[in-house]
Amino acid sequence: MIAIENVSLSHRGTPILRDINLSLPKGGITALVGPNGAGKSSLFSLIARLQPLQSGRITIDGLSVETTTSRKLAQRLAILRQDGAVASRLTVRELVGFGRFPHHQGRPDTEDHVLVEAALAQFDLQALSERFIDTLSGGQRQRAMVAMTFCQGTDYLLLDEPLNNLDMFHARQLMRSLRTIADEKQRTAIIVLHDINQAAAHADRIVAMRDGGVIADGTPEAVLTEDNLEAIFGYRMQIKEIDGKPLVLHHL
Repeated sequence: MIAIENVSLSHRGTPILRDINLSLPKGGITALVGPNGAGKSSLFSLIARLQPLQSGRITIDGLSVETTTSRKLAQRLAILRQDGAVASRLTVRELVGFGRFPHHQGRPDTEDHVLVEAALAQFDLQALSERFIDTLSGGQRQRAMVAMTFCQGTDYLLLDEPLNNLDMFHARQLMRSLRTIADEKQRTAIIVLHDINQAAAHADRIVAMRDGGVIADGTPEAVLTEDNLEAIFGYRMQIKEIDGKPLVLHHL
């Protein structure tokens, strides 16, 4: 479980997060949604220890993100940042293989190689495996980055806007892959998403944020109501139901 207790954050006196308290249990997919500036990526960065806590406490399976060693934390939590920069002269296979480094520390064995091949297959990257990163499209590169994160073999995957640069087909395929990983491999995915309907279709839980606070937290059916969406995004939206799942007509 990821436990977030009394977490606040400010920048030069401006509040960014306000007294966040959340428990994110193991298993399934949790989507963090909300408008720009809601605090989603800031909360992500604190969980991932990309910036230091100012107040409160965050633990992952009881391990403090402040005091746990980087290697031990990397064996529990894999992260994908929005601005992940990688060396351009790596092949896709080499990039995905970096996900195993917290485990083998530069000495990969047969199991590591098997897991790399499995990650390439999971994200349909076999045909691109020998391509250099700088020859890929933005969407192909994004899939390779997600595959590297998955290959790290952690219980928790923390993904900040993983659908960036993906077309509709590959966004759908990625979310379906994450759903399969959560269901069949008992991984936990915590995903910052802008596409509210991808969250509705694939997430078990939605945490909706605005102005640095949590506005709503629950199942897609519970969170995606007309009143909640107006409180979160600032305007009223129609909602339809298809196959038992809410579909938000936010563009109308």
